This record gives sequence, C-alpha cells and structure tokens, in this order.
Amino acid sequence: MSNTLAIARKELRSYFASPIGFVMVGLFALVYGYFYASIMQFFFQGAQQFMGQGPTDVNEQFIRPLFSNVQVILLFILPLITMRTYAEEKRSGTMELLLTSPITDMEIVAGKFLGAMGLILAMLAVTLPHIAVLFAFGHPEWKPIVTTYLGFLLMSACFVAVGLFISSITRNQIIAGTATFVVFLMLWVVDWMGEGKPLLEYLSITRHFDDFARGVIDTKHLVYYLSVIVFGLVLTMRSVETERWRG
Repeated sequence: MSNTLAIARKELRSYFASPIGFVMVGLFALVYGYFYASIMQFFFQGAQQFMGQGPTDVNEQFIRPLFSNVQVILLFILPLITMRTYAEEKRSGTMELLLTSPITDMEIVAGKFLGAMGLILAMLAVTLPHIAVLFAFGHPEWKPIVTTYLGFLLMSACFVAVGLFISSITRNQIIAGTATFVVFLMLWVVDWMGEGKPLLEYLSITRHFDDFARGVIDTKHLVYYLSVIVFGLVLTMRSVETERWRG
C-alpha cells in the first residue's frame, strides 16, 4: 500500500510540476463555469415564467442538466490526463527504472490510477462552491447531489482505467490521446448506433449515469462501472507485465 500511495503522490505531483495539471483544472473550471452560468440563466427565466404554479425543483431543472453537460468535458479532458501516464515514461526511459524497482505491477497500476483520480477530485473541488451557492439561496435535495457526484466519479474512473491501458501500449502520447478519445467516443455513442438493442444500450457509459443524476443507485449501474474499471486495470497490468518481461 505504501508503494501505491508513493506512486500516486508522484503522479499527482507530476501533473502540477508541469502546466498540464493547472491547464486541466483551469479548463474544466472555465467550461463548467460557462455551463453553470448558462443553465442558471435558463433556470431563472423558467422560474419567473412559472412563478406561482408550484415549487421549483432545483435538482431536476438545474443540477441534472448541469452535470449532463459537464459529462461532455470528460470526453475531451480525460484523454489529455491519461495519455502521458505510461507513454511519457516509455519515451523518457523512466519506465525501465520503474519496472526494475521492487514494486509489483499491481502497485504501479493502482498508483497511477489513484494519481489520475486525484487530479479529477481536484477538478470536482472547483464545483463545490457553485453547489454551495445553491444551498445558500435555494433548497435542493442533497441526496441526488451526492449520487450525482458518485456517478461522475465512477464514470471518470472507467475512463481513466481504459485510458491507462491505451497509454500502456504505446510510446507516443499523441497516439495514446487520440486512441483514448476514439474509444471514449464509442462508449459515449454506442447506444445511438443501436437504438432499441439492449446490449448496445447497456454498453453505453452515459446511460448508466442517468439514474445517479436522479438520485437512484442501481446495482446494475454499479456492476457496469466497477466491471469496466477492473477490466481496464487488469488489461493495464497485463500490458505492464509484458513490458517487464520484454525489458
């Protein structure tokens, strides 16, 4: 566990030792702020239009649309986060040092996974003051908000696990980032290509997020997300193991 945490800290520090960490958090904050302000404007317009017709559901009419739009940010930002995890190590020659150190493949993979998730947590921390404003001036339900954040983290973890595997099979960051984006996009639109086909709809990573945004934690969604995470990490470990034997 200590080796895993050491690698996670190293990964997280490496993001902020270069501009990439600050750029990712800043870009996320900028786009999130734009979505927040835009949806807030529509929300107030709708609230004024239907004033006196019953209480306004902040969760349904503001928070759900907000995080539905925020999902799109993951599609573009996460490939930039994961593309360097292994590809940069291979390019710079530090991968050999990592593989010859007394650290297991599982510790390496878990450490890099936790490091990337740490950056995502930093990005999500940017959203908390905005949510606090809603509680200060409105009465949203806290449970759907908690489940929304849980679903967002699980979806992000799926993307990170898949992105780590793709980065581990190439030395080129551009190739890793492009391939990761394509795979993410396929998981995003797979249900559009097979409307009415249960299997393709189940493979859609966004469909499983919808219930979390409604405040519902369904076992089938947890199984899906955890399965993708484990599958991606296992493939990454096999890739790292292959690299170790080659070295």
